[in-house]
Amino acid sequence: MRDTNNNIPISEKYSLTIKEASKYFGIGENKLRRLAAENNTANWVILNGNRILIKRKQFEKILDSQDQI
Repeated sequence: MRDTNNNIPISEKYSLTIKEASKYFGIGENKLRRLAAENNTANWVILNGNRILIKRKQFEKILDSQDQI
């Protein structure tokens, strides 16, 4: 379902910005930036110039397999 501005809801997006991922996963922006920097070749990180994007479904799988981050 789309909101009134015709934006795709976060839960349906393929990739999320750090800000969106922070809201969606309940993880701080700084923590997400650090995780992405430490794992910049991981399959859940997309680097678009200086912009970091998180592949939502792949990152969900990573979180599902972790006890702590």
